[in-house]
Amino acid sequence: MNRTHIVCYLIAVSQIALGGLYLFWPAGFIDWQGLGPISGDIGYPLAMLAGRFFIYGLGMIAIARQPEKYSVWLDGMIGIQLIDLLAGAFYVSAGIVVFTDAIVPMFNASMFIVLMVWVRPTDTKRVPSMS
Repeated sequence: MNRTHIVCYLIAVSQIALGGLYLFWPAGFIDWQGLGPISGDIGYPLAMLAGRFFIYGLGMIAIARQPEKYSVWLDGMIGIQLIDLLAGAFYVSAGIVVFTDAIVPMFNASMFIVLMVWVRPTDTKRVPSMS
């Protein structure tokens, strides 16, 4: 198993775990993160979010097996983590979320970005052109 496999499998596990938490324990997971209570109807969009976590988590397993073939999806996960990091920075800087509640997700996003850039295939000849 090489470093790409390890990174992709690590991220796959994290995404699948997040999917399970947001689907089966949304209010508890939000509370555990130190965020304010949610209304019952927020469980609906969180369940939809959970589906995306599950599917991208499974996708990371496919990426681990053929990173050159699926590098665009690895780039997609880098983009997702960048949005996560920027959202955390925005909500903390706006005073909506305290830094201590955002530090773990922001650290994870930063770590995942660095790791995925580190293992990302660089042979652009294998990536089909958009023209």
